[in-house]
Amino acid sequence: MTQQVKDILGHVAQGQTLERDDLIRLLDISEENEYEALFHAAYEVKKKNVGPVVYFRGLIEISNICQKDCLYCGIRKSNPKVPRFRLSIEEIVQAARWAHDNHYGSLVLQGGEIQNDNHSQYITDALNQLHEATNGELGVTLSLGEQSPQVLRQWRQAGAHRYLLRLETSRQDLYRQYHPEDHLWAPRLQCLDDLRNEGYQVGTGVMIGLPDQTNADLADDLLYIKELDVDMIGMGPFIPHGDTPLAHHLDTFNKDAQLQLGLKMLACARLLLPDANMAATTALQALSDTGRELGLQAGANIIMPNVTDPKHRRAYQLYDGKPSLDENSEQSRMGLEKRIAGIGEKIGYGLWGNSPRFKKRAPKA
Repeated sequence: MTQQVKDILGHVAQGQTLERDDLIRLLDISEENEYEALFHAAYEVKKKNVGPVVYFRGLIEISNICQKDCLYCGIRKSNPKVPRFRLSIEEIVQAARWAHDNHYGSLVLQGGEIQNDNHSQYITDALNQLHEATNGELGVTLSLGEQSPQVLRQWRQAGAHRYLLRLETSRQDLYRQYHPEDHLWAPRLQCLDDLRNEGYQVGTGVMIGLPDQTNADLADDLLYIKELDVDMIGMGPFIPHGDTPLAHHLDTFNKDAQLQLGLKMLACARLLLPDANMAATTALQALSDTGRELGLQAGANIIMPNVTDPKHRRAYQLYDGKPSLDENSEQSRMGLEKRIAGIGEKIGYGLWGNSPRFKKRAPKA
């Protein structure tokens, strides 16, 4: 391990804040002993600030209908190969009941981005009915794209607690490179402000390892996320999808390199925002069978087991190689229990697992 890396991690242990050059150096790490030192440092920060506890967010993929046309996404509106679906409210409630009965503390409702009154009411009705069916005992995260302040307020009043809206990149020219001209970065940023104003726990994140993205860009992303002072971080490695304009990157795609970069980003994020919630995303598992466990060991404390009916999962593939397409909710739960126990952590069953960062910010009653 170089003296520079040793010094950076030593400064972190002393409570000093990482600077841009520090982050770039950590993201440049390529030696095994340096990986181990970085992940160990991040895990120690995690244990101190959020504990060795994994919080489950039961993931319900409610719809793959999307108005957006992001160049990297498998459910982009211009992909004609995707059979489109939208769950009935009863299907959403059924999945919520299963999560509640199995002591999951929270849900995530995730879907394509739609902005119209019918969709807004559909989500409102689903929130009301799933809360009624589970005695209001489930925390609920939404990941449904940009929405107006009025819609966000409506969903917040219906019982949504958290909202994840990924910026994808803080570099606006890179955002334009991977999105159509009518997909603007500034309204996305404004929506994050609106979410905070409406009382949500706010989450964001970036795509890691995009073509033409540098480690300096990723360091800037982390610093920007810190500046936004978010409560939770959800970010994952770029994985090409064969039915998108970026499919040509499949020929040169390096799973191992993307996995290591994703883990380094998680570790750096934990060092930079010690008390934020951070997800070990399914994309990590797509790169390695143990990807989510490695994510937990690099600083993450959230996992989102899929509780969607398996019959819909093949139609909701944002990238190639999505894992567990045929695994039902019970199989997923049992497998994760063994894996998490295997790394010496425990599952926070029955707990919402609110971000300590949010708790510190929230006004005292």
